[in-house]
Amino acid sequence: MEKELFEQLEDILELDPGTVTLTDTFRDYDNWDSMANLSVIAMLDDSFGVHIASQDFKNLITVGDLAEEVKKRMA
Repeated sequence: MEKELFEQLEDILELDPGTVTLTDTFRDYDNWDSMANLSVIAMLDDSFGVHIASQDFKNLITVGDLAEEVKKRMA
């Protein structure tokens, strides 16, 4: 699941493959903006069947936080 999540994030943020890590913070990405935020939320719903409200997403600081939240909601 993490590998697919990383690949999807790299695609949305136009990053080189293999660059996303669990410790990355969303704010540190040069391409991170409100559109990227909405794109990630939509991707989570489409790819993983996980709905995370925008308010809840704001509490997720790192990619690791996001991965844990996705795992929890998929269980």
